[in-house]
Amino acid sequence: MNETQVNAAAHPYPVYIGENLRHHTSDYLPKDYASILIVSDESVSNYYLSDVMAGLSQENVFSHTIPAGEQSKNINTFYQLHTKAIECGLDRKSLIIALGGGVVGDVTGFTAATYMRGIDFIQMPTTILAHDSSVGGKVAINHEHGKNMIGNFYAPAAVIYDVQTLYTLNAKEIRSGYAELLKEALLADKNLYEDLIAMDLNSLDSQKLIQHLTKGIEIKAGIVEVDEQEAGIRKHLNLGHTLGHALESLLGYGAWTHGELVAIGMLFALKISEDNYSAELPFEEIYTWLRNNGYPLQLPNIDPEMILAKMKNDKKTLNQKIQLVLLRGIGQPTLLEINDEQLLTYISDFQVEMNQRSKEG
Repeated sequence: MNETQVNAAAHPYPVYIGENLRHHTSDYLPKDYASILIVSDESVSNYYLSDVMAGLSQENVFSHTIPAGEQSKNINTFYQLHTKAIECGLDRKSLIIALGGGVVGDVTGFTAATYMRGIDFIQMPTTILAHDSSVGGKVAINHEHGKNMIGNFYAPAAVIYDVQTLYTLNAKEIRSGYAELLKEALLADKNLYEDLIAMDLNSLDSQKLIQHLTKGIEIKAGIVEVDEQEAGIRKHLNLGHTLGHALESLLGYGAWTHGELVAIGMLFALKISEDNYSAELPFEEIYTWLRNNGYPLQLPNIDPEMILAKMKNDKKTLNQKIQLVLLRGIGQPTLLEINDEQLLTYISDFQVEMNQRSKEG
C-alpha cells in the first residue's frame, strides 16, 4: 500500500492507495464516528457497497444509492442526501463516505460541507478519473448553465483508494481517467508523460496503475498545497477543461465522458500553445496516442459562437475575457487571455482540422 499526505490549509489528510482496502475500511478512519452514511451509485453499490459495510466495525452504518451518471450531480440529489442524513440521525460527530466516481464524490462532499455547517467525509474513489477530483477539496453540483457552478472548497478527512474497484471499469472509463493523468504529466512531470505516452491502455496492470495514480495524486497535491483556493497556480489544473466543460454542457452531461472531452480540450490548448509559444510541443504524439487508444476525436458540429458563449462560463473568465491554460513546454504551464475574435478563429480552425483528421483515419 502507498500512502501520500496532502497538507491542505484546512487540515492535512492521508491518501491510501492499494488493494483490498475496502474490506478493512475501519482501519483507515481517522477517528471514531457516532454514525456513518455511505453514498454510492447504482453501478458501484452492486459491486462494492456490501464489502465496505462489512469492513466497518461501527454499529450505526447507513447507505444511500443515487442514479449513476453526471445527471445525478444536481440540486435534487443534493437535497435528497440532506434528507437521508436527517432521517438517519447524523450529527456533527458523524461521517459521510463517498463510494464511487467523481459524481458521487462531488455531490456527497458538497452535502457533507453543508450538512449542519459541515461534517467529516471520506472519499473512496472507484474510478481512475476520481483520483483527480478526490484530492484537493473541490466539491460541487452542476447548474443547467454550467458545470460545477454551485460548490465549495471542503477537504476530506481521508481518501481510501482501493484499486481493485478499478478492475470492473470499461474501456471508456479507463480512457476518461487516463486523460486526467496525461494532463497532470503535461503540467509537471516529463518522465510520467513519457511513461504514459508509451502505454497501451488495453494492457494495463495493477502495478502500473498504482504507480500512475500515486504520481498523479502527488502532482495534484503539490499544486493544491500551494494554492488551495485556486487564486494562482491551481488554475493550471484546468488544462483542457475550458473547452472540455463547454462541450460537456452543450452536448448534455453524460453524452461523452469528462475525460474524453478534456482530451479534446488538451489538443485544443496544445494547438494554441504551438501558435503562441512553441512548435516543439507534442501535439502529434498525443493525437496519435489518443487515436490508438480509442478516444473519440471527431468534434460534434456545434456553432463556434455557442462554444465561445459556454466557455465564458468558465471560472477563470474575468470580465468576460477568457483565460486559457496553455503550455510553453512540458512542465511549463501558463495562462493567456485571448480575445473573442481570435478564439472564434481558433475554435473554427480546430473543428475543421479535427474532423478532417478523423475522415482520413
